[in-house]
Amino acid sequence: IILDEEHDPSYKQQDGFKYSARDLAVIRAQREDIPVILGSATPSLESLNNCIKGRYQHLTLTQRANNAMAPKWRVIDLKTEATSCGIAQSTLDTIEQRLKAQQQVLVFLNRRGYAPALVCHNCGWSADCPKCDSKLTFHRARGRLICHHCDYQQRKTHQCPSCNSTELMTAGEGTEQSEEFLARYFPCNQVIRIDRDSTRRKGAMQEFFATADSGKPCILVGTQMLAKGHHFENVTLVVILDADSGLMSADFRSHERIGQLLTQVAGRSGRGKLKGEVIVQTHQPEHPVLDQLFNQGYRPLAEQLLKQRQQSMLPPFKPLAVIRAESTNPNQAIELLNMARKLCEHQLAIEPDIQCLGPLPALMEKRAGRFRFILQVTAVQRSQLQRCLSIVTNQLECEKLAKQVRWSVDVDPQEL
Repeated sequence: IILDEEHDPSYKQQDGFKYSARDLAVIRAQREDIPVILGSATPSLESLNNCIKGRYQHLTLTQRANNAMAPKWRVIDLKTEATSCGIAQSTLDTIEQRLKAQQQVLVFLNRRGYAPALVCHNCGWSADCPKCDSKLTFHRARGRLICHHCDYQQRKTHQCPSCNSTELMTAGEGTEQSEEFLARYFPCNQVIRIDRDSTRRKGAMQEFFATADSGKPCILVGTQMLAKGHHFENVTLVVILDADSGLMSADFRSHERIGQLLTQVAGRSGRGKLKGEVIVQTHQPEHPVLDQLFNQGYRPLAEQLLKQRQQSMLPPFKPLAVIRAESTNPNQAIELLNMARKLCEHQLAIEPDIQCLGPLPALMEKRAGRFRFILQVTAVQRSQLQRCLSIVTNQLECEKLAKQVRWSVDVDPQEL
């Protein structure tokens, strides 16, 4: 069994029956007594820890395909540079040099749409999703405000509902806006946007890749879709517009994810005969995660993050499960999780190493009209956690409240 990009969180089924396709592949291979290959340039901390402990055999590719040279990182401090549409002038100058040399450029911005927010210049009102704790993203091509979490949509308003002002302005940049700006700035070169919106039409993705594979000088603008292992031989410059987005999250996996994402995007540069370059725009060039990634690479960063996880007793050093509850009535969800916590605490006489944290609001508390809360349950041994969860879930299913609240158990959660 071969699993490529084994670190990718999309291998974890988040809705309905929750399972990890990666972990399931390992179990299946074990039962069939056949090899399983987990491939990744940026392995997950769980897999890396299994290699360190000798559970997995660690095979390292020391050279890039076709003996291509590793790209050179260049950091641009946005605090000291003037920008246009979120792109520094020195970045634009480098893009121009590459295009004149008949090479291709990839511009990465992990925000689709035109702008992540629409605000009133007069009173500060912003267009919020009525169903989620999030802003509505303005999609100029479709003339709509869209929530990227529940897909709520409405037409763009031209008047502030709070103060009736018509001075509404966009805040921030998305791929639509970057595409529009770069097309104006480089009118003689083709700008191709590759994101979920631009590839809705059947065959659109194949057309985009055919253009890129032709080798003609152009600018590719896109989201994570461009980081998924594509081979563009003539791309010699990768520009990462916003490297700071993953540094502020409360999720303990955020630094691992940003390290993986930046490394994967950077890997699109210099895959052919010409050496590549990666420009990273950031307001925090001195951030220890970015500093270690740029100067030492992903592996030393991952080893440092593993040490931090071990000190904090977080996965993969301690098994974690999350009991989730969501309801249109937040009190019902909290009450159900309090019941789950009491059931866990009753197990302490049998399993003294069980620990609970919560109920806590999910990182996005309100989504699609439902209020979401979590209860974190940890144990020293996985077997202890499994026994506790089995008892708790069996007893919860008998409760009347459990039939009124949507709830689930997520072992080894990939998001909180």
